[in-house]
Amino acid sequence: MDDILLAITDLHVSYGKKAILRGATYDVRKGECLTLLGANGSGKSTSMNAICGFVKPVSGSVKLNGMELAGQDPHVIFTQGIAQVSQARDLFPDLSVEDNLRLGAMQRGRAGALQKLSRIYERFPRLAERRRQATRTLSGGEQQMVAIGRALMSDPLLLLLDEPSGGLSPQFCEEVARIVDALKADGVTMLMVEQNLNLAFRTADRFIVLRDGQVVDGGDVAAMAGDHDAIVRNIYL
Repeated sequence: MDDILLAITDLHVSYGKKAILRGATYDVRKGECLTLLGANGSGKSTSMNAICGFVKPVSGSVKLNGMELAGQDPHVIFTQGIAQVSQARDLFPDLSVEDNLRLGAMQRGRAGALQKLSRIYERFPRLAERRRQATRTLSGGEQQMVAIGRALMSDPLLLLLDEPSGGLSPQFCEEVARIVDALKADGVTMLMVEQNLNLAFRTADRFIVLRDGQVVDGGDVAAMAGDHDAIVRNIYL
């Protein structure tokens, strides 16, 4: 299909002798937000890390626009157009907001970085106000903005969001939803892991459910409106 950006096929990943992904197969379509759902230990974050190259698959395929990425080093995968916002955010707390953002555009050169910075500040005016502050002085929600902004500085083909609402207040969870909605409106393709099911169902176009490292369910969120309880049962029972 021409609209498939990322294709995961029969992906197996193990930590030592413990198998985490056991033949997971799914795809991400251009311009959509796909959410991975599942109980703890189902393989959601492992799936993300395998896509980024932080863990090496035992077998299987990870293709971006038809190019095989499975087993490649993280910096190679990043240059191909995949950027991840991890649960930990991985910011440099003593650097300024702007310096953290600039790190996301190291491949673009100075002129490209300045242009992207301007766009990030338009998207996140609060970061423009705090551009000279040390990142550690920001709230958790503001730090999440920096992490997302830094990933967008690389102009990725695919943005991975691993628990974007993790540890945030209900008020900022709503802001995360607005950020994801705005990114979708701009055509950004996203793969998201999210335990906050209200946020997941509000922002996602499609979902898949992982259980014991395999895809056991999935569908269009709009088509499942009003039947979220059935999805929850499939995740946890």
